[in-house]
Amino acid sequence: MLSDSPVNSRPHAVGGSASEPCVTSRVPTRAHEGCPASAPLFARLTRLEAGSERDRVREELVALWLPMAHRLAGRFRDRGESVEDLRQVAALGLVKAVDRFDPARGAFESYAIPTITGEVKRHFRDRMWAVRVPRRVQELRNKVRVARRELAERPGGREPSHAEIAAHCDMTVDDVAAGLDALESFKALSLDAELTEGGEGRSLADTLGESDPSYDVVVDRESAKEALRRLPERERSILYMRFFEDMTQSRIGEKLGLSQMHVSRLITRSCQRVREEALRR
Repeated sequence: MLSDSPVNSRPHAVGGSASEPCVTSRVPTRAHEGCPASAPLFARLTRLEAGSERDRVREELVALWLPMAHRLAGRFRDRGESVEDLRQVAALGLVKAVDRFDPARGAFESYAIPTITGEVKRHFRDRMWAVRVPRRVQELRNKVRVARRELAERPGGREPSHAEIAAHCDMTVDDVAAGLDALESFKALSLDAELTEGGEGRSLADTLGESDPSYDVVVDRESAKEALRRLPERERSILYMRFFEDMTQSRIGEKLGLSQMHVSRLITRSCQRVREEALRR
């Protein structure tokens, strides 16, 4: 993948810093503030035939505009994806922009900015997780995705094996398998998606059971059963009379010789205790 370091064959910059490439000795003054003036390099790129010299000029252009791509990637930080991954995606968009740009159509930045931004947005649309997953799984997925692309771009262009990806990333084969599984699980399946094998026009939602309130009652009773056993006898009797015999608080108070207010407090306290204990199970 592309890195932040300048291309070795790039001419020395005049002023500036390593993170913000300045105009080289072969490139004239910038046409727009904050944008390197690279028109002569693009003109040269279009004249060169495929070969090492053309590759060198192409790499120089990518290195020259890489800080801008990183700045564009920074606009999408804090959206659940690491800055480094966003920079890699933006760099990929930059390479596409350099390869497809026609100097006769105007300034490069007018073409590059929407191209790079579109690449990052596409990444979020197609590749971001639908649910939160462990950070380690995300890291495995990212490493495997990048390694698979890099290996596939090598001469031959075949799909790399698990062992080749593991060797490339210094990972175990099991970690590669986990990363590949994460890639396949990256997007949620819509409940409206039509079943492909013998679905007969049915959607995934058609195969799911409907909610049955009676099951909820069973679950609630089983959850509360142990907590009810632990209540004092009086509180247990009060809850039974209130919720199973449907007696009013006043009637319960008359039967036990308690005020309605006292019964109300006992019911509230007992229900709270049962609820808390059931939730801890």
